[in-house]
Amino acid sequence: MAQTEISILRELLGRESGPVSGARIAQQLGISRVAVWLQLQKLTKQGFVFAAARSLGYRLVKTPAQLHPALVHAYLSGRPRPPHLVCLDTVDSTNSEAERQLAAGSPVPLVILARQQTEGRGRQGRTWHSPAAGNLYCTFVFRPKLEPARLQDFTLWMGLNVCELVSNFCKIDPGLKWPNDLLLSGRKAGGMLTEARVDADQIRDLVFGLGLNLNGRAADLPREVSATATSLAEATGAPVDLNRFAAALIGRVLGAYASFVEGDYRDKFAELWKRYDVLRGRPVSVVQGTRTVTGTATGIDDEGSLIVRLSSGRTERFRAGEVTLGKQAAPAA
Repeated sequence: MAQTEISILRELLGRESGPVSGARIAQQLGISRVAVWLQLQKLTKQGFVFAAARSLGYRLVKTPAQLHPALVHAYLSGRPRPPHLVCLDTVDSTNSEAERQLAAGSPVPLVILARQQTEGRGRQGRTWHSPAAGNLYCTFVFRPKLEPARLQDFTLWMGLNVCELVSNFCKIDPGLKWPNDLLLSGRKAGGMLTEARVDADQIRDLVFGLGLNLNGRAADLPREVSATATSLAEATGAPVDLNRFAAALIGRVLGAYASFVEGDYRDKFAELWKRYDVLRGRPVSVVQGTRTVTGTATGIDDEGSLIVRLSSGRTERFRAGEVTLGKQAAPAA
């Protein structure tokens, strides 16, 4: 990825309302105006559209619909310490690629983005269907040096931050279904998977994977999941700017991770959980192996465990399990 491409895009993104002169760009980058023109021609072949006005300069009119690493970098330019970013067209799994990158000594924080996965990984060894339809598949890699017990509510915290980003970016109302599903009007639009590698009593590598249906259609998914799936574009009625959203997501996840490590996220966690929890007051079935428990979800405890009130009035807590929603019930006390 050429730094010159990133710098030119950064200059043009900073002046979306008007043109930027080629002379200004050349001076800022320390290159000739001819070199600027050649870079713009190269970007044009990659799906960018520029408007040129004599004596005024260039204006960015249109960006590619597909994932473009230089554009994501340009959107991230305001961050004091941008992450190591890997963008791929197709990969078996972004979490698997994270393992390979770590083995090769890649620095952290590391972010891997992909347009398509051939072997996407979901919870409990399931396959995450990952077609190349303008969706986003990504993995974030950290080395937090924390005790494993600290991770109990990590996925929930990240999921809540993703919900708030989607809400602000798309102007829609998502929800989080414990422990790791992002829902839109009761249909699944995303899922998360956290994996950790532990040395003795300390986390060595923390891998957070996320798949989001941005611009795909539920009808294009396999029959067994299409009935319960949706995408951000279907919910909003308009396509989502993939590269701009990817940059916003990276910024949000990195900020959420920093708060998690510092331990100052609890108040915000409670606020976001109250806003985005889709289970509270709803009848649920929780499956753990061969055991199924039914009751009413009443929230989570301080460790992120789901609390379910049984018909007997007794409560049970679940740190893991598959949750199925029932019909709407009266809110739990």
